[in-house]
This record gives sequence, structure tokens and C-alpha cells, in this order.
Amino acid sequence: MYDQDSKGISYTAGFFMLIAFAIAGLLLATLIAAPVWQSMTGKELTEMTAYAKDPAYGRVFQVIHVINQVVGYFLSACLVAFLLHRRPAYLLGFHGSIRARQAGLVILITAIALLVGTALSYINHQVPIPADWKLRFDKMETDYNQQAQAILNLKNTGDYIIALLVMAVVPAICEETLFRGGLQNFLTRSARNYWVGVVVVSLLFSVAHFSFYGFLFRFFLGMVLGLIYQYTGRLWLAILAHFLNNALAVTVYYMYLRQGKSVDEAMNMTAESWWTILFLPILIILFMLLRRASVKPA
Repeated sequence: MYDQDSKGISYTAGFFMLIAFAIAGLLLATLIAAPVWQSMTGKELTEMTAYAKDPAYGRVFQVIHVINQVVGYFLSACLVAFLLHRRPAYLLGFHGSIRARQAGLVILITAIALLVGTALSYINHQVPIPADWKLRFDKMETDYNQQAQAILNLKNTGDYIIALLVMAVVPAICEETLFRGGLQNFLTRSARNYWVGVVVVSLLFSVAHFSFYGFLFRFFLGMVLGLIYQYTGRLWLAILAHFLNNALAVTVYYMYLRQGKSVDEAMNMTAESWWTILFLPILIILFMLLRRASVKPA
């Protein structure tokens, strides 16, 4: 699906180019992170992994996290968009005005989607798996929680604000630029079927987070973000939804700690029922309203 500003490179090629560029970008981010680690800690690069779960080094890992997001995700998508299009920002979805009704519907969609997502998280936890797999997945989840705890390191309101920037604002912008503005956009234009783009990229989005217990939730979240982007054509609205999801997680974690609950309790919040799946029809209706609110007048 070309337009007058396309440079002649196919969007199929752009899709695979972006995957390659993202991998290369993450490798470059690792190289950039090495001197950052050494200058901020005075320790050898070989010691980085050993301190990944230590809250005392949370600030340096926050910086490294931002480097990974910006270099690996955001800049990779911008570079490929530049190679494909004369107006790369426009191609990615950074264009047009956002109506108040659209923003309001996206906020409602995000809230209802989180309710449905908790049911999927519960179902995900009930999936029977071999004992040795469970041990491996449990360890992955524990390691992830400990690393997230070290990066968040929420001791006061200042830490909470920084955590919102690092764990909500930056990932929302960078990940949506890569997954929705880039990969989904290019695959949809190539396949000429937006469901192909939404489903495939949502799968990639979930896999990229390396969490078995969070797989269904993140796949579903990817579908929600993908449909917001597809129906509105505005990447900022998908970024808004992604930010709300991450900001809520950081806020709930912070509130748990403020209430005197243990870090383990705060990091291991899991759904206890599937009944919120009943909100799915409401979510479908909200998407119908969003699609209608985003149609340009004739």
C-alpha cells in the first residue's frame, strides 16, 4: 500500500528490516550501556548481572532501561520509517489531531481491557504444564519481579515520579513506535488485512516480554493497543493506553508499599477469578464507538 511519499521499498521488506534493526539496536544499546555502567558504578562490566537485583543500583539500571528502549525500539523504528517514507513521522502515526471523545473512549477501553485481562491472567495461571517447565517459568517470573523491584526502588514520591517516567512514559512511546507504528503498520500494509498485522504483532509483543504467566494478558493487551491504532490511525492514542496500563501497575505497587505490605506481596499480585471476562462485550461496544468516532466526515 504505497502513497506519493513512499520511497519504493516494499512494506514487507520494511517489516523484516525493522525486526533486524531492532535486534541490532538492542545490541548497540548493550554496547552503550557498558561504559554507562562502569562510569556510574565504578565496577567491571562482568559484575553487572550480579547486581541486577540489587536496589542500590536501581538508578543505573533505570538509565540502562531507557537506553534499551530508545535505541533498540524507538530509533530503530524511526530509521526504517525514514528509509521507507519521505514523511517518516506521518508513516508511523504521529500525525493529526486527537478528539476529546477519542481520548475518553481510549481511557474507558483501557480500563475495561484491564478487567478482561485479569481474567486471562487467571486462566493463564491455570494452564497445566510439566513440573520441570513450571520450575523454569517460576524462576523466570521470580527473576523478573526481583529485577523490576530493583529498578523501581520506590522509597518516596520522587522515586515514584521517576518510576512513572522510566517504566510508563518511555516504554509507552518507544514500544508503541516499534510494535504498532512500525511492525503492525508495515505488516498490515503488506498483507492488506489489518487483522494479520494486529494478531501477528500482538504475538511478537507478548513473546518479547519473556513471561509465560503474562503471555495471554500481554497478547490481549497487544490486540487492544493494535486495534486502537488501527481504528484511529493515531499512534498517540495507543501510547496513551499503554501508558495508563504501565502507570497503573507502578501506582498499585507503590500504594501496596505505602500500606506497609511486603515487596513480595506487591510484586506477586495475581487474579483470583475469571469472571471479569464477562466485560468483553462492553469492550467490543466501546471499540465500535471508537471506530465510529474516528471515521472522517464525508
